Amino acid sequence: MQAIFTDLCEQQKSILIEFNGVRVASRREEDHVHLLVNLSPDNHISEFVKVLKSSSSRLIRKEFKSHVDKYYWKPVFWSSSYFVNSSGGVSLDVLKKYIKQQDSPRS
Repeated sequence: MQAIFTDLCEQQKSILIEFNGVRVASRREEDHVHLLVNLSPDNHISEFVKVLKSSSSRLIRKEFKSHVDKYYWKPVFWSSSYFVNSSGGVSLDVLKKYIKQQDSPRS
């Protein structure tokens, strides 16, 4: 998934700085991903997210069809929601550390 997001960001003239999947402690299941992206000023955030979600869904479903079909029977891979925040006032090191720590469940 990280390779797919990296390629998609590059196609959009942006850079994927950090990526990690997240587990929700209460459900012990994969729930969402965190991406730290250096977004090109040419991009509109909503269009950028739309490209990431639609393209990654198509590519993941194509490459891992037999596995994905066991768990996702709906035609939608990602939810329509997303959260975006700017990183002003916080160093990239702090953001990278936060994202790297998201891969383990918390109690």
